[in-house]
Amino acid sequence: MLTKNSKNKRSQTQIISIDDLVPEDHLLRLIDKTIDWSFIYDLVEDKYCLDNGRPSMDPVTLIKLPIIQYLYGIPSMRKTIEEIKVNVAYRWFLGLDLTDPVPHFSTFSKNYTRRFAGTDLFEQIFMHILSECMKQNFIDTEHIFIDGTHVKARANRHKTKQKLVQKSAVFYEKQLREEIALDRKAHHKKPFKDRDNHDQKPPTGKTGGNTKEIKVSTTDPESGWFHKGEHKQVFAYNIQTACDKYGWVLGYSVDAGNVHDSRAFYALYQKINVLRPKYLIADAGYKIPAIAKLLTDNGITPVFPYKRPMTKKGFFKKYEYVYDEYYDCYICPNNQILTYATTNKEGYKEYKSNPKICKTCPYLSQCTASKNHVKVVSRHVWQEYLDNCEDIRHSLHLKGLYSKRKETIERIFGTAKEFHGFRYTQMYGKARMKMKVGLTFACMNLKKMARRLSKKEKDRLNYFLSYYQNIKNHIRIFFECGLSTV
Repeated sequence: MLTKNSKNKRSQTQIISIDDLVPEDHLLRLIDKTIDWSFIYDLVEDKYCLDNGRPSMDPVTLIKLPIIQYLYGIPSMRKTIEEIKVNVAYRWFLGLDLTDPVPHFSTFSKNYTRRFAGTDLFEQIFMHILSECMKQNFIDTEHIFIDGTHVKARANRHKTKQKLVQKSAVFYEKQLREEIALDRKAHHKKPFKDRDNHDQKPPTGKTGGNTKEIKVSTTDPESGWFHKGEHKQVFAYNIQTACDKYGWVLGYSVDAGNVHDSRAFYALYQKINVLRPKYLIADAGYKIPAIAKLLTDNGITPVFPYKRPMTKKGFFKKYEYVYDEYYDCYICPNNQILTYATTNKEGYKEYKSNPKICKTCPYLSQCTASKNHVKVVSRHVWQEYLDNCEDIRHSLHLKGLYSKRKETIERIFGTAKEFHGFRYTQMYGKARMKMKVGLTFACMNLKKMARRLSKKEKDRLNYFLSYYQNIKNHIRIFFECGLSTV
């Protein structure tokens, strides 16, 4: 039978609750049931005037606007507001009825500028949600995985300028200088001149020393020029992230895209160190002597992968030169000795060969291409910590641990970029980028916790239903047996 839908229903008036229009298993309903949003009032109370002024939008509703945006990967706040106008579940989550006006798309941006800029509000929201996950015993901090990913900045890669900037100091610089001084003293070398005024020298018109020339975006100067492998060269932000073995995000930090992972590591480490991890798993970008020493000294076992020697093709690899710890020298493949020469300002001890012997060596072409026939092998003053990492890498119970990165930290990045709009940002500046990162990871943890709690509740309900059904069957069997005996 041919049926034609009537359009008369469009103008019908019905009495219905908006709560009845949102399915029981909808993600937003599960999230709202998982967390008490009133904690936001305590976080923003000092940002509002309590006794005068024009009434403001409910802070919980205000914060839920970007949460909807990042939870569903909506590209912009303008698009988010358009979706809220027609999506009943979004209205229900915000506490709006079907006739309430939806806020203007600039509302959150203006409130951010006037109230939240320069604060750590969004990191506090992330930490509160993380603490709720911990209360449910979902998180295991024994193994922590860290890695970095790049998010494309809202910056035209053709609008640039060259800028002379000071080289940023590394977190271990002071300790390294002390170690270098001790090592040079032990080898009867003069100490280097004090460099404590490193950051006080203004940039000059030339590169070198404490300054370097970098490419800066005129659109978003706080982003950094990023180029890796076959990737297109763009301005981006470097997002350092930590998670546990179950994929819960434990912490994050935001840096310019031209900051190397090993330099950006320390800001993230300060946040996750309070979790007292036993193992820290990271890729080869973090495998430097300073990080290996920092982790080892703090009682954390570093798990790093094998790092291929960066040696020119056709030349001996560094591991083919054997270090003699007792005599503090290197032995080359031709069984000749490379003796200690000096310790440079970067913390590397240099061992040099005898040019008279090397000149007639049959392996000279495989050893060095220097004109004076001197082979130089360098060894960091903290090299023993890296050697310890190699021993750890071969431990049987840790061999499979590094391979779990693809199931944990790499999966987080993939999910964030595919479903939560993490491939690029529509915002300018590092501060707004921190807001985006904090709320995105908060949404991912919140979504995961809501689904886990919902599944646990269903399993508990199914258990009681099954238990009740078993009791009912036993009673039925009991009465049937009793009647049969009578």
